[in-house]
Order: sequence, then structure tokens, then C-alpha cells
Amino acid sequence: MDSIVKELLEENVGKVIENEPLSKHTTIKIGGPADIFIEPNSVESIKKSIEIVKKHGIEWRAIGRGSNLLVSDKGIEGAVIKLGNGINHLEIEGTTLTVGAGYSVVSLAVQIARKGLSGLEFSSGIPGSIGGAVYMNAGAHGSDISKVLTKAHILFNDGSMEWLSNEEMEYSYRTSVLQKQRPGIVVEATFQLTEGDKAEISAVMKKNKEYRRDTQPWDLPCAGSIFRNPLPNYAGQLVEKSGLKGYSIGGAKISEMHGNFIVNAGNAKAQDVLDLIQYVKEKIYSLHGVKMETEVEIIGRM
Repeated sequence: MDSIVKELLEENVGKVIENEPLSKHTTIKIGGPADIFIEPNSVESIKKSIEIVKKHGIEWRAIGRGSNLLVSDKGIEGAVIKLGNGINHLEIEGTTLTVGAGYSVVSLAVQIARKGLSGLEFSSGIPGSIGGAVYMNAGAHGSDISKVLTKAHILFNDGSMEWLSNEEMEYSYRTSVLQKQRPGIVVEATFQLTEGDKAEISAVMKKNKEYRRDTQPWDLPCAGSIFRNPLPNYAGQLVEKSGLKGYSIGGAKISEMHGNFIVNAGNAKAQDVLDLIQYVKEKIYSLHGVKMETEVEIIGRM
């Protein structure tokens, strides 16, 4: 690993750390170490980092701000590339935005609201990055990324880069083409918004933020929604009907505020969360005959 780290540093790609605990980089504050942790300082540095890592035969994966992510206690083999502070540019031309993948979703919603631009009000409480939101078609309050995205700049596993249109992203509920047919990472995205009334936009965002604050456990580390909604049912309601709110295994606990959230109630391990997820799946299937699928992405050495 020393030779790879040396080469990355010589190329000045950004921050490079060996054996970095990923608990520092996930919203649930869980996760073992990455063999190599890279935080590139530009889009070009992302490409250069991947070129070097692949040349040495090392596996890699990208993360954003670490929401909707559960990293195993054993960590991640190979390199982890975090799209963060170096990939957080924002360009506004009229009602069109081009945003770096590392830009905070919440910060973006606030910034554009001040300019009277409408279309991202639904995202005002989503605790993640633009890259992750575009990758998984994040949504809330009856809307989602697919409603406003024009195109996304994608870095594919072979190192090639391409802009994909909204149609080419093949969006569906919390899913895009990047999770299945064409694995890749979002490095930036373009959105088409509309002009609106600043006061009205702010009022909607305030209402959405208050709803999240009143119904979701943001006072404790969590990864966001754990399960996909098995429509026409809702995951949180099924958990509540099953009497599972507050149920815990180790340091992992089902939130008493919202059944679709598992919180780190104190030194939780990834295995605690995985065991709790499995318990919920089995319980809900036995009581309601519904198969639950996880929305949170589970990665790392198992």
C-alpha cells in the first residue's frame, strides 16, 4: 500500500490516509477502516486517483456524506474515494444549476431558496450529498430528484466519463441505472428549476423541515430510512404495527419516533444493525406476509 499512497500524494490528488475509520464518514457513525481513504480535490483528481488505484490492481468504491450507508465492522478492502469538499462547486445560470457531487443537499436547497428558485423544496431535510441523491433518486414529500434533474456527469468503473440525460438515468423509486446496468459514480449534476416566490418557497421548506424534525430521530446518529416502502404499505407503519418501535439489539435501536429508522443508541456495531434488520424482516413477514427490502446500502468486508 505504501507505493500507492506515495504515488497518490505525488500526484497531489487531495487527502490520502491509510486505515481511516469510516465511522468518521457515515451519518450513523459506524464502520471499520478503509485500506486507503482518498478525498479528491477536483473532478480531474477523481479520475487520476482511480487510474492509480486500478494500475495497482486495487478495488475501489466511492461514497458521499455517508447517509443511507452502513459499512461493516471489518471495513472496506481497497480504496474509498470520498466526494466531499473538493467536489462541491455550484454554478447558477438563470434557473439552471450545475452542482458538484460533494455539495450538501440541505445547503443547496437553502442557497437556491434565497434566489427564489423552486423545485428542490422537497430536499430541504435530506442529510446527504448531491452525488448520493442523484445516484439513488432521493426524494421526500411527494417529489424526487428525477423531477428536476436534466443530466448527470458519471464516472464509470472503467474510468470513462459521460453525461447521462434524465431518461438515460432510468429512474424509478430510489433507484437509477447506476445501481444495476451501468455501475458508476456521479461527479456533478445539472438541474432545471423554475422561478418562484421566495416567501412561498421558504414557507414550504420550513414546513418540510419541521415535519422531519417532529417525526424523525435526527438527535441520534442514523443512516436515514432503512427499508424501502413496500407499496401500498409503508415501512414505518409496518414496523409500528408489529410492535417493534424501541426494540434494540446491542447498541442499535429502532427509533421510537419513526419505525423506519435505526439509530446508533450507543457504540453500536454494524453487526448489531444487520441483526436488527434481519429480525425486522422476519417479524414483518411472519405477521403481515410482506417481504421488506433495505434502502440503506450495506458495504464492506462481511
